[in-house]
Amino acid sequence: MIRAKTILALLSLAAPAVAGDIPLAPPIDCTLGETCFIQNYVDRDPGPGAADFACGGLTYDGHKGTDFALPTEADMARGVSVLSVAPGTVKATRDGMPDIAMDRPGAPALDGRDCGNGVVVSHGEGWETQYCHLREGSVAVRKGMRVAKGTVLGQVGLSGRTEFPHVHLSVRRDGRVVDPFDPASGPATCGRAAAAPLWQNPLPYAPGGLVGAGFSTTVPGFDAVKAGLASPATLPAGAPALVLWAHAFGGRAGDAVAFEIDGPGGARIFEHRATLDRAQVRFFRAAGRRPPAGGWPDGAYRGTAQLMRGDEVLGQRTVTLRIGG
Repeated sequence: MIRAKTILALLSLAAPAVAGDIPLAPPIDCTLGETCFIQNYVDRDPGPGAADFACGGLTYDGHKGTDFALPTEADMARGVSVLSVAPGTVKATRDGMPDIAMDRPGAPALDGRDCGNGVVVSHGEGWETQYCHLREGSVAVRKGMRVAKGTVLGQVGLSGRTEFPHVHLSVRRDGRVVDPFDPASGPATCGRAAAAPLWQNPLPYAPGGLVGAGFSTTVPGFDAVKAGLASPATLPAGAPALVLWAHAFGGRAGDAVAFEIDGPGGARIFEHRATLDRAQVRFFRAAGRRPPAGGWPDGAYRGTAQLMRGDEVLGQRTVTLRIGG
């Protein structure tokens, strides 16, 4: 069973406690933990290392915002709105940069445009927010426009310095980066109580998890998984193999992806455990088996993938298919 204390731990339970703080709504139209997830947080380590506000590893050195990510590029293609987190006035916009991940052929020179297509909103009293990596052609506001909390600013994209579809939200006051999960200045909490968050409703902290899983007849390529590889509903009895793959984030060295495949009647036909030898921000693993003599028996098949940290389940996905009639 997934331990709620980890996956759904609400590390902040109060409304903003300091006069003048700004209550924020999420910057993306999705369900956190289901159709989107937080890939990276503000780096709270003052030195060359990196630590998020909970002293976890979901950040990198010098990261100045919170990344709300989509599982796949297919999710991006369907269109997911980026929303203003608070009322304010649009200070600046940029559009027209292509949605090409920075690690792929054809990615444009950034020339200081690391944010890609983006919007900056001023909220008064020194507060401003910046929204980066929006989809080309999606920016829906212009400079000087008044926006309400929840106004659509654009859509999640792949522009600028990014390798996966997400919106990077930066929160600043008087030019200083503010971590909305723990707005107190200084390094990560590491045991002390976090300051009251800026979120109007608490957001869960997940130290890692699964964002997708599926069946295949071969080990897929990671590019296909990131693009949005679909799990088949049916396969023929002559399928050359039954492979279960899992797409995950926040992996640490020593974490493991556990695979189980059950055949007709619930009989266990395969299990495997793949251990990570290093930390990985986004990754996938796959495992499976060839058919028995005579081919796969007709019936329902169920695959379960889990991301494990010791004996704790950080995430789980279950998929099903039918073989034969």
